[in-house]
Amino acid sequence: MRQIVLDTETTGLSAETGDRIIEIGCVELVSRKLTGNNKHFYLNPGRDSHEDALKVHGISNEFLRDKPKFAQVADELLDYLQDAEIIIHNAAFDVGFLNKELELIGRPAFRSFVGSITDTLAMAKEMYPGKRNSLDALCDRLGVDNSGRTLHGALLDAELLADVYINLTRGQDALLIDLSPSDTVAGITTQVDLRQFTLPVLLASDQEHEAHEAVLQQLDKASGGKTLWRLFSAAEAAKPVA
Repeated sequence: MRQIVLDTETTGLSAETGDRIIEIGCVELVSRKLTGNNKHFYLNPGRDSHEDALKVHGISNEFLRDKPKFAQVADELLDYLQDAEIIIHNAAFDVGFLNKELELIGRPAFRSFVGSITDTLAMAKEMYPGKRNSLDALCDRLGVDNSGRTLHGALLDAELLADVYINLTRGQDALLIDLSPSDTVAGITTQVDLRQFTLPVLLASDQEHEAHEAVLQQLDKASGGKTLWRLFSAAEAAKPVA
């Protein structure tokens, strides 16, 4: 499965009032692994960035003067993105700007070129209700090194988001060992029968129970009292003892 993690930088916050894209960064994942087949464009937006936007991305108006217009890179970008799953943090923002750029050159909406769009901000809000879910906050929470991010940059942010996405969606895959052909000897893969091991049962401490209850209370508040874990626990408790 081919996935592209995408990020943009813009002259401001509103595509509808004339703000434009000045940078696009794309990072390719195939089977959840970085391939190095990335794309990066700086673009001449035909207007200056707002002062507040300059403080965020630090890309000067002078630097962008000799860069290509969006129309000049559109075909290369769309060919690269064709039919892939596109992963974006706060997708509505970036897709809104991409739609406007495409509209200005007479092209169909962004979604018509790609397979699907996944919004990692929506994913994070569902997984961590009531918490900060900015890219920096998720990097801190998931152990992704963002120490080099002093300013926003589309390619750097896409690279960080790729790591964040892999961590957000890891689940049980983290417990599996991925053996490639180079990890085998003469084509033989060693398998371990786990039935020979006796695993101890570690019960949660009182402090861990309290922490778990605090998380459930947060979920109760966010879901309006519809936390699935509580419903499941109640159903299990109601079952007759055999």
